[in-house]
Amino acid sequence: MRPISGHDIKPLAQALTESLEDYFSTLNGTPPCELYDTILREIEVPLLSITLKHTGGNQSRAAEWLGLNRATLRKKLQQHNLDPNA
Repeated sequence: MRPISGHDIKPLAQALTESLEDYFSTLNGTPPCELYDTILREIEVPLLSITLKHTGGNQSRAAEWLGLNRATLRKKLQQHNLDPNA
């Protein structure tokens, strides 16, 4: 993935690092459960929604931007009950 550049935009890795640090702080030493799957679920919905928003709901373009097959994108939209036209 190409890094995002700009003075006021945090790189995605930095934003995720800060979010994970906050998450672990709230656990107060309690071990997380299924952390990998939880993070992927939390990231996937806004990733799909925002990408569709920026492509004007064009699923073919959104799939291309995401590096997914269009059928895979449609499956993920159905899996998360996301309306591609919203």
